[in-house]
Amino acid sequence: MSDMSKSQIYLNAMSAANALGRNWQEVSRGLFAGDRSGLESQETLNDGRSVPVGRLNFDLDCLEPQFADWDSRNNRLVRQCLTPLTEAIDAAKEKYGSSRVGVVIGTSTSGTSQTEARLPEWILAGGPPPGFDFRRQELGDAAEFVAAVTGVFGPCFSVSTACTSGARALASAARLLHAGLCDAVIAGGVDTLCGLTLNGFSVLDSIAGERCNPFSKHRTGINIGEGGALFLVTRETSEIRLAGWGESADAHHLSAPDPEGKGARIAIEQALASAGIDCRDLAYLNLHGTATRLNDAMEAKVTYDLFGDTLPCSSTKSLTGHMLGAAGSNEAAFAIMALQQGILPPHIWDGERDPALAPVCLADDIGLGIRGNYAMSCSYAFGGNNAALILARE
Repeated sequence: MSDMSKSQIYLNAMSAANALGRNWQEVSRGLFAGDRSGLESQETLNDGRSVPVGRLNFDLDCLEPQFADWDSRNNRLVRQCLTPLTEAIDAAKEKYGSSRVGVVIGTSTSGTSQTEARLPEWILAGGPPPGFDFRRQELGDAAEFVAAVTGVFGPCFSVSTACTSGARALASAARLLHAGLCDAVIAGGVDTLCGLTLNGFSVLDSIAGERCNPFSKHRTGINIGEGGALFLVTRETSEIRLAGWGESADAHHLSAPDPEGKGARIAIEQALASAGIDCRDLAYLNLHGTATRLNDAMEAKVTYDLFGDTLPCSSTKSLTGHMLGAAGSNEAAFAIMALQQGILPPHIWDGERDPALAPVCLADDIGLGIRGNYAMSCSYAFGGNNAALILARE
């Protein structure tokens, strides 16, 4: 048997849906136009504040009757993202067998919103309402749903490491392929809006009352968003390669990043080493860029220390909101779109630099060109959980 641990990893099919649009094409158009209309929607928090959220700008279809027992808003979005991959998945099943196709889905909310919607009935009735199923909010639910819809029987699990979940799902897929446990993996992240996360971040004093403003001296916090991005990951050559990945956990604090960014730097350096490139080879960096005081300060420092002030960077969260467990996969999709279109995703903000932040190169004009074949997406999460992905255009 050949040494699969040295094989290259490719993305053979891909999909995305978020506040920018319902599919890859719509999302790409909105991304490069700097479209912020997806953050026009408002949500009322338990404290009475009304805040912007990155809500889907389209209605999700009901699940087919045979999957009615799986119904949740999260799984409806999973289905939306899964449909464009159907032909490629069927081809992989035909070529390798269903037991050689795995599933890894990153999520942090799963079907929690479904439970929230049914709680009033539960309280009034003194017990669970008809048709209620706790499994819809289990973190493994989305992965099991994908397996049920596609009929694959390979390794199937979820990754839930908060805001790095979607990125780590792709890294996990690559490891399954390198270990020879799978020949194809359906991987990515999906998260939908729910009161638990909105009010939880509000309690942490992290929710902005206006559109978020990454790296600005006026930044006040994040907007929460929803979205999904799924990929079919294989060893078969295609246009886009998952060239490298890096992961770390510095465990500095439950919710605050290490201000020195030691764990973030480890993840980035691992990704560069995995890809066999150095800092000068990168053409674009999609920043985590939450617009919180501490995260932006840490990320600016690490980015500047490694790349100086010449690597074009942007945070796309001012267009989509922070998609939590789906952020890493969606922002990997944005990096891929940049490589495909030859355009930098714009950094949309008020242009007011924070003099306390390291002066990273923010690509804050629409339509700037990208030069090179490598792009990186970085994600940082609660508990000091860090991930970096490097995508390459072949």
